[in-house]
Amino acid sequence: MAQEVFSICFMCTIRCPIRVLVENDDVKWIEGNPHVPGIEGALCAKGSAGLALLHDHERPQHPMIRTGPRGAGEWQKATWNEALDYVGDRLKEIIKQHGGQSVVFGERTNLNTHISKTFVKAIGSPNHFTHDALCKGSVNTAFRSLTGFTDAQVGVDYANTRYIVMYGRNIFEALEIKPINNLLNAMEKGAKLIYIDPRVSITATKADRYLMIRPGADLALNYALIHTILKEKLYDAPYVRRWVKDLKELQAFVSPYTPEWAEAECGIPAHEIVTLAREAAAAKPAVVFHYGYRGAHHPNEIYFRRSLIILNALMGSIEAKGGIFFKKGPKAFGLGDIRKYTEQELPKVKAPRFDGSGHDKFPIADASHGNPQMLAHAILNEDPYPIKALFANRFEPLQSIPDAAATRKALDKLDLIVAIDVNFSEIAWYADVILPESMYLERADSLQLVTGLKPQIYMRRQAVSPRYDTRPAWLILKQIAQRLDLGKYFPYETIEDIWNFQLQDLGVTIEDFAAKGFVALTDQTLLWDREKGIKFKTPSGKFELVSALMESAGFPSFPPYTPTPKSDNGAFKLMVGRGAAHTHMSTQNNLYLNELAPENFLWINTGAANHLGIKDGEVVEVVSPIATARIKAKVTDFIHPEAVFMLHGFGKTVPAQTRCYLKGASDALLQENISDRVGGSPCLDATMVRVRRPK
Repeated sequence: MAQEVFSICFMCTIRCPIRVLVENDDVKWIEGNPHVPGIEGALCAKGSAGLALLHDHERPQHPMIRTGPRGAGEWQKATWNEALDYVGDRLKEIIKQHGGQSVVFGERTNLNTHISKTFVKAIGSPNHFTHDALCKGSVNTAFRSLTGFTDAQVGVDYANTRYIVMYGRNIFEALEIKPINNLLNAMEKGAKLIYIDPRVSITATKADRYLMIRPGADLALNYALIHTILKEKLYDAPYVRRWVKDLKELQAFVSPYTPEWAEAECGIPAHEIVTLAREAAAAKPAVVFHYGYRGAHHPNEIYFRRSLIILNALMGSIEAKGGIFFKKGPKAFGLGDIRKYTEQELPKVKAPRFDGSGHDKFPIADASHGNPQMLAHAILNEDPYPIKALFANRFEPLQSIPDAAATRKALDKLDLIVAIDVNFSEIAWYADVILPESMYLERADSLQLVTGLKPQIYMRRQAVSPRYDTRPAWLILKQIAQRLDLGKYFPYETIEDIWNFQLQDLGVTIEDFAAKGFVALTDQTLLWDREKGIKFKTPSGKFELVSALMESAGFPSFPPYTPTPKSDNGAFKLMVGRGAAHTHMSTQNNLYLNELAPENFLWINTGAANHLGIKDGEVVEVVSPIATARIKAKVTDFIHPEAVFMLHGFGKTVPAQTRCYLKGASDALLQENISDRVGGSPCLDATMVRVRRPK
């Protein structure tokens, strides 16, 4: 008889709730949690492929200590005590000689991030960072500059929207189940989806209208939309009078940015821009100009993301049914909050961050996520101090950070690289020690508080015992800390200890999760009173068009628009993104998902390809200012002539991953390390490349 276990998927960062059927300590079936509205049993291909990851013999099976040169694949199998002692001894030496700040910890944000942040603070380092800054740091800064909230504190009411505009937000390939189902239901009821992108993605094919825009010219379009909305008084006047500050300054700024001007810059006809503004206004306030999930494209990213959020404010859609909302946690309903180990008294850290986040290099970027694209610079230049050790917890600097060659050169300078991972990632293969983490079906983790219109708490329960000699990260970090005499900061022995600690202020028990895998903290939906109850966290208490955050740091709220240079034949803006089959760079070797998408291709416009003599399916060379890569061409009409596109996460060089080894090309190898210095994100779509047939 199969046993039912409710848990949380981790085949991507969405963390959908799942139902796992277990028999004889083996997983027989995985599906979405049928008790969760919007999920109701649904699961994407990546979630189903968790079965393949569980049984994959090509993932790390035991602790390993490097014996040969970095990256050579020469390892000594170790016991856990041997590996942990090795890490502890090396860390003690490094911290004694160079200080705690010489240790950097990077990870993909997860349920145990509060524990890893505790570990970093306990050793005296300010240098914890997450992948979030690489993905959407500028979206974060844009929201804080206008509202005081971070992007993580904002949600979209897909279920009730009447009109939604997405700029490259390829939601139907991102496969976030609940939002997709809610959006599809809204569209069946008449909601309109407008999609804007230089490339025809799957989301474009599902839209009511698709607009092909010149790469890098999104901001021009939005300035023209704002111009039209203000000129024709299409905005929500009562809302704007009550909540939006500095409208006159915005109106004066956008005065020259007419639809006709924008047409010449972005390639979208002026009449289409006016129609878009009028249609959106007709549906207000149940309108969403989607602010983006992966918002790391161009050097002006901060201003593009601000323009999107400003459009929502003009529509009155912030804190509106069918618009966007600020997520509500337990405190909004008079409850306590979920606890974190970072709340305890930890050593005071005086050193600045290695990446300049929150101070000199990125003064208004969110230091809680950091700016990991500065890793190579900090190591190679010892700026602001020597970096000697790196922990990578399911974070892949060699494929996530632009200019992979510089990153690899920097890694060679480190005294210690520790990988905590479920895969033989590029960084794990390059590490000194691999501490294999149990995959999500083999472990339980800290609880997940999902804030929103109705806050809920979800539990990841362990479904089966580990297939190999692996451990959960929360235990690994505690055991390293004990070797550094810092065990007091990790006052738990079991996952139940962690759960009880997290729940102690909420009046919820572990047993409450048994029936459905989650606990709803309320059955009431909460939107703040639009007349007098919206709680913007800005100095003025309003939506600040002229940003106190930006202006105080010397950044203008409305700088003049800088035109996007025209590309010639043979020179293209390199765009990168994701598809439905893979999670960034972590699933290319998965047995099931590799069959769906074994390699990436270079999308190139038919006219441009014909000019260059390139045929569909043939191998071409992509040449950037820093590297050259080979990849098969996908010749198509469905991409702008000034752009080329490739899926992110391919071009693997680890021979242990036999299914994806040397297939496709790595975008990180080609990308220049350019940043939006105001918002904080790297500019992942800003590198110009040439495409040619191999010599």
